[in-house]
Amino acid sequence: MAARVDSWIWSVRLTKTRAQAAAACRAGHVKVNGERAKPAQPVKPGDEVRVLHGGRERIVEVRELHTKRVGPPVAAEAYVDNSPPPPPREHVAVAAVRDRGAGRPTKRDRRELDELRGVRRD
Repeated sequence: MAARVDSWIWSVRLTKTRAQAAAACRAGHVKVNGERAKPAQPVKPGDEVRVLHGGRERIVEVRELHTKRVGPPVAAEAYVDNSPPPPPREHVAVAAVRDRGAGRPTKRDRRELDELRGVRRD
């Protein structure tokens, strides 16, 4: 027996919606056994599924097939998570924050922000 990869990704809660799962497949962010997957590609127990979602790659091995969305405890048993741990929060880049009510940035402020981000405008 097999299930559609987009349906399975959604049912085991790797994405919030089935539409997001299908869009990730169409965009090439889902791979089954190392090959790029279309939304209707079947998966079976033992397959390795790689999903790039939210800036993080999840590497999971299929253990159980589900086509309907299941609760978190059941979803956790449906796959083996072989993903690398997420980076610590200290290593994530901090976004520039402007004071509330500071108004629109001036040309000088914008140039400083662009320099901070590494964006070059000529």
